[in-house]
Amino acid sequence: MPSEPLQHTITRFAPSPTGLLHLGNAYSALYTHDAAKRVGGTFLLRIEDIDVARCRPELADTIIEDLHWLGLTWPTPVRYQSEHLGDYEAALHQLNELGVTYPCFCTRKQIAAEIARSPSAPHGPDGALYPGTCRELSPDVRASRIAGGESFAIRLDVAKAVAQVGHDLRWHDRQAGWQPLQPGLNGDVVLARKDIRTSYHLSVTVDDALQDITLVTRGVDLFAATHVHRLLQALLGMPTPAYDHHGLIHDDDGQRMTKRNQAQTIRELRENGIAAADVRRDLGFD
Repeated sequence: MPSEPLQHTITRFAPSPTGLLHLGNAYSALYTHDAAKRVGGTFLLRIEDIDVARCRPELADTIIEDLHWLGLTWPTPVRYQSEHLGDYEAALHQLNELGVTYPCFCTRKQIAAEIARSPSAPHGPDGALYPGTCRELSPDVRASRIAGGESFAIRLDVAKAVAQVGHDLRWHDRQAGWQPLQPGLNGDVVLARKDIRTSYHLSVTVDDALQDITLVTRGVDLFAATHVHRLLQALLGMPTPAYDHHGLIHDDDGQRMTKRNQAQTIRELRENGIAAADVRRDLGFD
């Protein structure tokens, strides 16, 4: 385990304001808050609002109101990712200089068609992986297509990245133990797009380092993503926190509580007169 003293534990809850806070979010927020407070640590709130097309400022305000209603407290000011794009662009520039990125001109439709033509295409936790169509384009072809105005994303060349940092990386999860890095698990992930010069993987790695996060608590559905973040930490010379991937909660029908499944929101509970103490108790936080 990392040797960070318990009293210096710093955790964070980092919602995206693309919808109202639901019970699954509330469980994760309370879990994270308690992980810090029970050892005298610090709980931070971060608003991950880099997707300007889907994120709405008024939803961020509502999330903050709901978290306060649940009894959570945190230092201010809150970090809004949209106010720190320069930090992510600097990290992307560093990765570009290391030669571990490449432009990808493929659309989602083109990627799906390429995968369909390759029945043996490798798969990751979330399905078929990007097949690397643009990875071997020559520098001249890349430059010509960029100059021609084609839209593109920036992907991480995992093979080149591992060649830079070696194969012996690992990270620790408080529930699953030490995890050897599986660099190819997620394929050549997107680090930035032409319209959004960062991604979840890049921005969360940078933010956790800049905010001195020592313990990342989040749902087990993000377990595989940690392999990407550990690789980026090594490339960027950033520290590696401890991790705690908690289980997910489900409704009475056995469905995960997510926005997609229309999980009950905290705002609905508040409007129906439910007490915050009852919500905390029902979620296992008396």
